[in-house]
Amino acid sequence: MKDIAARGAWYAAGLALGAATAVTELLFFLLAGLVLLPVLAWPRARRAALRRAGAAGDRLTALERRRLARFLAVQVPPVRGTAQGTRYLAARCPLGLLGGVVLGCAVIGLAYGSFVFWGWLVTDIRYLGLVAVTSLAGFLLLFLAAQGVFGVALLEGRLARHFLGPSPQDRLEQRITQLATTRAGVLSAVDDERRRIERDLHDGVQQRLVALGMLLGRARRSRDPERAGELLRQAHEESRRALAELRDVAWRIHPAVLDEAGLRAALETVAERTPLPLTLEYEVDGAALARTVETVAYYVVSETVTNVVKHSGATRIGVSLSREGAAGLLRLRVEDDGRGGADPAGGGLTGLASRVAALDGRHAVHSPPGGPTVVSAELPCA
Repeated sequence: MKDIAARGAWYAAGLALGAATAVTELLFFLLAGLVLLPVLAWPRARRAALRRAGAAGDRLTALERRRLARFLAVQVPPVRGTAQGTRYLAARCPLGLLGGVVLGCAVIGLAYGSFVFWGWLVTDIRYLGLVAVTSLAGFLLLFLAAQGVFGVALLEGRLARHFLGPSPQDRLEQRITQLATTRAGVLSAVDDERRRIERDLHDGVQQRLVALGMLLGRARRSRDPERAGELLRQAHEESRRALAELRDVAWRIHPAVLDEAGLRAALETVAERTPLPLTLEYEVDGAALARTVETVAYYVVSETVTNVVKHSGATRIGVSLSREGAAGLLRLRVEDDGRGGADPAGGGLTGLASRVAALDGRHAVHSPPGGPTVVSAELPCA
């Protein structure tokens, strides 16, 4: 409730400023017309007047962009041409004035609604019932005006995106570029994963199998039964270690529990296998997640936890997952109390970012020196 009230206050401030700029823009168009009218027949003078008017229009458009970003949380790219900004200014003038009218209705509604409380101080109220009805009507007008504030703010954002946003061709080119980048990132992440698996097999499992073979060979060649028995016991222990390490490698490649029991069970297994205290908050209700979303979410959490254990010097880890809407965004967050200073451009974090980008998601790392480190991701569930 507090967030809605605070956002409404920011919107109201943005609409008040927008009403003032709408009046300024109306005066700008009026003065521009008065300046251009006498010089329409002279091309050189007309071009000079248009340049000056265009420069003034660009400044007004830049002011609108800052107002939208500051008060209405609407981000639009810089204007690519004077004509684009001029069309936007002409289209938003009525909307800016409408915002002023809505705010005026809010002020009137507040004044009438609260008159029953402060009216005693300025006049002698004789018809209390009429005053009460007037106050109720005032509060109704205030409620409708508050709804209008949000509505006009929404229209302001849509109008700005329509006139100042990228064209369909620009959006298509951006999408193609994004897909090419994410495709290259996924290929790089897969290649890094393959090299990691090869390294784990070569440095871990292979070395243990070599040691196992040597122990069995020594036991076979030994003529001392007690010595041969001891070597066989060591070989048996080495085989157990090799199997455990092979299971770890298979788990890091893809845990079977993720397919059998789902994401929550897989993350609970990560918490059990982590040597540090790990708190898991899993608030994902509604329809089941897609397999690709579960896989990426698991790897983001698992690899991040592994990096925390290896490099951060942390004493605790917190993992939280939540979903916004039945088919909205899956938000995950991994936080630790380590020394911080994690490099988002590092190999491990870059690979995670590539996995998230492949699903059109967002990945962020906040790790100031001294900590804490927060790794977050948003994955579309639809």
